[in-house]
Amino acid sequence: MSYIITKNTLAIIPRGKKSKIIEGKHSLVANEETAKIIEQNCYLNGSTLEGRIKGSSYLLGSSYKPPIIINDSLNIILIPTHSIRNKDCHWINLITMLHYSPTNDNKVLIEFINNHKLIINISYNIFDKQVLRATRLESTIKGRIYQKYL
Repeated sequence: MSYIITKNTLAIIPRGKKSKIIEGKHSLVANEETAKIIEQNCYLNGSTLEGRIKGSSYLLGSSYKPPIIINDSLNIILIPTHSIRNKDCHWINLITMLHYSPTNDNKVLIEFINNHKLIINISYNIFDKQVLRATRLESTIKGRIYQKYL
């Protein structure tokens, strides 16, 4: 069984054929590639990765590096740092981010709600666009849920 992504999962980072998972105040290594972990979690929540990609792309009107809804009831949306098919793609859990800022060497420093910090090799402008896409997706989902109760 693959690692189950929860609201405590901060990031999933590729390490060759394995994945480093930062969860809460500790990290662990899973013996699966990140893409397989993401795919399995999509299955656990009633969809496929391809279905989640199509859904996000439809809701956002953009198919380039869409954020992925892992669990809409727990509000778990993962932000890819690169193309989803890129073996170096890191996945960041939107709801666990507190703040992010550029570093002096054109990377991004992410501070999570538990004060854990992570530097990722991506430009600030690109990551900022990814976060904006993810928050737009989150807002769209919440709006649809809210409309059901009106």
